[in-house]
Amino acid sequence: MAVMKRGANVALTREVPGLTGVVIGMAWNAGAETALSDNLVSAALLCDASNRALSEKHFVFFNQLASPDLSVTDLERAVGEDQDQIEIDLNAVPANVDRIVVVLYVNDGPAQRRTLGQLKSCVVRVLNLADNGELVRSEDLAPALSSETAIALGEVYRHEGGWKFKVLGQGYSRGVGGILADYGLTV
Repeated sequence: MAVMKRGANVALTREVPGLTGVVIGMAWNAGAETALSDNLVSAALLCDASNRALSEKHFVFFNQLASPDLSVTDLERAVGEDQDQIEIDLNAVPANVDRIVVVLYVNDGPAQRRTLGQLKSCVVRVLNLADNGELVRSEDLAPALSSETAIALGEVYRHEGGWKFKVLGQGYSRGVGGILADYGLTV
């Protein structure tokens, strides 16, 4: 298991020949802030080569649990130490999808005055879909957060005929709307 800092990347399919799928796990600790923890939402955006989401249907989250092609799925129940998990069938990802960005945000509504800066820890990790073995995990991303209400955790992307993973750790003070705008969608 390798611990990766923001901006670091790893060649998944080169390191694990025959890798056909991954699970992106997200783990966080909100301490006593149950209103924050209960209103955190993970999601995935399927993007083209220009870093734009293909469509609103390519935003996978609790109201849309899978991409149209079923290559990316938000798992209903996470296993192990993760609070949420997103499964990616690498072989089924359409050719026009260049990257899959995994994000975490505070859902609007009851948690309006909550921020990710209240998290005690926040980690994203990559598991091998075949055996749930951990391939990599990010450093704790929480210490760099303050008033942000959303964060792009990491991305799985095509590179030279294979797949890589990069830790992003980019916070957004405008929540999910800020992330969606960066990837060409509106709320």
